[in-house]
Amino acid sequence: MTLTTGSMTIAYWCVFIAILLPVAFTGLAKFTSNFQPKHNHAPRKFLDGLTGWQQRSNWAQQNTFESIPGFMAAVIIAHQIGGNQDNIDMLAVSYIIIRVVYGALYIADIALMRTLAWALGVACILGLFFT
Repeated sequence: MTLTTGSMTIAYWCVFIAILLPVAFTGLAKFTSNFQPKHNHAPRKFLDGLTGWQQRSNWAQQNTFESIPGFMAAVIIAHQIGGNQDNIDMLAVSYIIIRVVYGALYIADIALMRTLAWALGVACILGLFFT
């Protein structure tokens, strides 16, 4: 059974959530450090100066931004080619969960597991083309 809200499938809602993930990661990086309104004039310079887990949170944000276009395209294409909706939704939800885990692993500096999570996220994207 596929749940939808109007014409929004679960997978489309996952695209919406994916767009918000980088905001969460950069929020962690900025607002747990000494970020102040004056830093908003050059936020990239500020973020480039971070260290430790806050720097890794910023890097997780950047990598998530890089991953989103492929995910969005795969979800849209899977819908357009008439893929099995349950499979599309399952892969999209899996992608979101994996990307959250990826971010947590990145922030915690658990590199090998982070790479595995990254690969699983890519597998979800590729899987969407074969639903």
